[in-house]
Amino acid sequence: MSNIAVSQGNGFAPANIDEAMRLAETLARSSMVPKNYQGKPEDILVATIWGKEIGLATMQALQNISVINGKPSVYGDAMMALVQASPVCEDVEEFFENEGSPNPIAVCIAKRKGRKPVTVKFSVEDAKRAGLWGKQGPWSAYPKRMMQMRARGFALRDAFPDVLKGMITAEEAQDYPDEAKPVQAKPANPLDLVAPKKVEIVEEIIDPMVFVEVYEQATEKEEVAAEVAETKLSTSPFPLFVPNKVTPHETFSNLEEWQDSYEDLAEKTAKAGKRPARERMTILKDLKLANEAMLKSIDTVKRARHTAAHLQRLKALGAAQ
Repeated sequence: MSNIAVSQGNGFAPANIDEAMRLAETLARSSMVPKNYQGKPEDILVATIWGKEIGLATMQALQNISVINGKPSVYGDAMMALVQASPVCEDVEEFFENEGSPNPIAVCIAKRKGRKPVTVKFSVEDAKRAGLWGKQGPWSAYPKRMMQMRARGFALRDAFPDVLKGMITAEEAQDYPDEAKPVQAKPANPLDLVAPKKVEIVEEIIDPMVFVEVYEQATEKEEVAAEVAETKLSTSPFPLFVPNKVTPHETFSNLEEWQDSYEDLAEKTAKAGKRPARERMTILKDLKLANEAMLKSIDTVKRARHTAAHLQRLKALGAAQ
């Protein structure tokens, strides 16, 4: 039986997979390793391999890498240490904006040598949209810390992908639903209540602007929707409709409030990450059609603003496919 090698400064260094597995089995029987690794030699093996890839010794890897839903992730403090130890890191700055307000924002600025800084912000509103705010566990006990970890994880992964090898923070991985137990989240956006519609999309269309042109050519459907919307419009001064709903979602006393709410609803729909990009494009189209009569009733300059924003969202979603 060969012995497990010891390399100066790096602790145990198994010479082959058999040695690595024996080490993992030994550690799995120990109460000195974190509880989530006890009795799980396979997870220990994966963690130590990942640790070696990103520069963590065996015990460092077990303390800082967690296998969540089968995906290795690293705790935020270890991620910061790995980045700051890299010769390509110039600085990492973290702080909060708007403290004391209803919507504080965690900010992380990652500075890589020879590159423009990467700035990422994660606000209370972002946490609410993701269904995290008030969630039982760390989000209830340490909300500011969790916001900080989200901003940090996104910024460091964008600025130092070569250092982190694609690993995400354990704090972020813990918030993902267990793939074996899908959770039906309550939608924060009213448009998420709209049942998905079967839409035939030409697979050959790659350029998002080509998709927009195809959509713009659906004149017959637009005319029918406009007639229905005009009938709805007579019931209230400034009603805001969502697709497939006869009654208004909200009613406003002035046009400015209606326009702001329409754009806000469209923006939330475009960023609703739990729906596929193509499905969001379809819902955005239906939202526009549901409010076609109101859009046609406003002046050309204001209508142009909504049209430009609509096309920009479709273009962004098309590029994200």
